[in-house]
This record gives sequence, structure tokens and C-alpha cells, in this order.
Amino acid sequence: MPDPSSWLNEATATASGGHVRTEDGGWSTALASPLAPHCTGLTPEQLLAAAFASCLHHAAVEAAGEITDEAHTVQVTAEAKLGRDDDGRYRADVHASISSVGLTREQLADLVEYADRIWPFSSGDASRHRLTVTPADGRR
Repeated sequence: MPDPSSWLNEATATASGGHVRTEDGGWSTALASPLAPHCTGLTPEQLLAAAFASCLHHAAVEAAGEITDEAHTVQVTAEAKLGRDDDGRYRADVHASISSVGLTREQLADLVEYADRIWPFSSGDASRHRLTVTPADGRR
């Protein structure tokens, strides 16, 4: 993991009572769940797709800036599916695609490779990120 002083930004969000909100109040929405069909709002799949698309978009724009002056045309689409394994654990399947107007196939391939290499969830290297789930007690 990087040195804590090298982190670019930090964000906190809290989900409770069928609602999720960022700490700064910049984003707040109701949540829906297949476990509570009466609820309306964003589903876990939608939130996962949005998070992956926005994170990969940031990396793709950075990559495009190294390849072309068309960084402003980068678009990322992410599709997220959630399911359960036979043992009952949730499983995620996320597919993302990157497009950009005005690039050759070779330039787009380079952009995709570069973006996938620098974003924290690279499709080829699951060891580049760590997820720890613990009870909240105020320590990290």
C-alpha cells in the first residue's frame, strides 16, 4: 500500500436506514434492495457500476492525456452484476468499456491498457488493492 502521505484524496460515505450519503453532503440518495422490494432508490449494482465507471474514467482521462489531446471525449461504461455463489456469498461481475472519439484503434487500445494498469482495480492484478472488513470501532 502507498505511504499514507501519498494519497490524493479521501472520501467517506455512510449507508443507514435505506439511504446513503457522503460525509460532505455532496451526494445523497435512497437505496433499493432485492431484500426489501418495497424500497425505491439506487440498487447495489447501480452503485457498484457508478463507482467503477467514475474511478476508471479518471484513470482513462489521465491515460488519454498521455496519448492524445482528445481526453475530453473519454467515456466509460460499466456494467455490474451481483449474484450469489452456492455457499450464499455475494459475487460481483463488473465489465467496463472505454471509448473516445477521434482515436485510432491502436490509440484506444493503448489508452485502455494504460488506464487498466493505473487504476486501483486492474483487471489483471487483484493484488493491487486490499479490502478489509471489520467492525467499526474508530480505528483504521
